[in-house]
Amino acid sequence: MNPDALTDQLSLFLDVLESGSFSAAARRHPLTPSAVARRIDALERSLGSSLFSRSTHAIRATPAGQAFAERARRILAELNLARAEAVSLSSAPEGLIRIDAPAPFGRRHLAPAIAEFLVAYPGLDVQLRLIDSFIDLHGAHLGEVDLVLRIGPLADTRLVATALAPLVRVVCASPDYLARRGVPRSPGALLEHDGLDWDSLAPPYAWRFEVDGKLQICRPQRLRLTANNAETLLFGALAGLGIAHLPTWLISDYLLRGELLPLFCETGLPAPEPSGIYALRLERETGSRSRLLLEFLKARFGPLPPWDLALQSGLGRS
Repeated sequence: MNPDALTDQLSLFLDVLESGSFSAAARRHPLTPSAVARRIDALERSLGSSLFSRSTHAIRATPAGQAFAERARRILAELNLARAEAVSLSSAPEGLIRIDAPAPFGRRHLAPAIAEFLVAYPGLDVQLRLIDSFIDLHGAHLGEVDLVLRIGPLADTRLVATALAPLVRVVCASPDYLARRGVPRSPGALLEHDGLDWDSLAPPYAWRFEVDGKLQICRPQRLRLTANNAETLLFGALAGLGIAHLPTWLISDYLLRGELLPLFCETGLPAPEPSGIYALRLERETGSRSRLLLEFLKARFGPLPPWDLALQSGLGRS
């Protein structure tokens, strides 16, 4: 199996594992659910072991599947780094890479990654612009910049997207708020609580939960704070104003420190949303500089992001 085919196969396996669904994994690849199932069957036959137990309601990893997943993540990370190093050594890349990115994600995760990238590749320079405009992040400035980082569903099919990381959202509140108001035991109980929410352009999968096998909207009735910025909602949650539904890339450190408590996570992190974190570009063929950075970011952020990896083992026991 060539490296690209191996990467695709392992990525598909991990997407099935993390989403718990052939259909959800298919949406991240140009495949149908039946094609995903056939590829997983072929992988299991080649390994001589069952990786998933399947029922009408869910697909769960077997012990062999969990063990294989740990190896698969390491293999993918090493392959991505090997590609990046090969490009660097063969072409000694030089020049400028221009990037637009959402300000909150850029401050927390992209800026440290870019700094590490520049230390590793002294011939390259990066112009990083952190912006809050939702319109710009659709890729309106592509042509003026090389890459745009986008979080959420992809609306413009003319742009070429590289998936960097899955997107997981967790319902959370401060210990003080939950001590005063009680802990909701199900999504339906959110109606009786105070909430923090977007006042416009809300993420498509915010406040959506699977109830009796169907996706339903369950959100607090009274909104103590609305904003067009996720960091503002985070600060409201930390202040004890109410319950928020925020992405793990934003709140993982606060969950780990106990400053926010997760809700409805007794069995671990929720499944990733159908959308994710992407790098957008205009051209299908990427220049060597941008390709090197894309491979670096894929290895740094995926297939299981460091913020989710840190939460994965202990979140259900919080």
